[in-house]
Amino acid sequence: MGMKIVGRERRKLRIRKKVNGTESRPRLSVFRSAKHIYAQVIDDATGATLAHASTLSKDLKGTLEEDNKVEAAKKVGALIAKICKSKEISQVVFDRNGYMYHGRVSALAQAAREAGLEF
Repeated sequence: MGMKIVGRERRKLRIRKKVNGTESRPRLSVFRSAKHIYAQVIDDATGATLAHASTLSKDLKGTLEEDNKVEAAKKVGALIAKICKSKEISQVVFDRNGYMYHGRVSALAQAAREAGLEF
């Protein structure tokens, strides 16, 4: 008997049917936990992660305030855009991973756009 897929997992599968990363336009995937937020740029054709950043990254570790998660998400968005620019990736497809486009997810996306990433 199969497991019933509900909630965020169902939304995630519905989004992933439409959103697919290629070599020229990889997928920017966001994962958020209770304390941290993670972003990675993935080429789905090869299954390779091209860039990654999170609140646990060495570049951001000491600069974050623990109580303001939205500001931390903005810094992660700017960092992932900087890493992508250094690897000559200018366009991505945004994958919100089943989360609402609100709060931390929205802040990360907006900061990445402001830093020069196009979606």
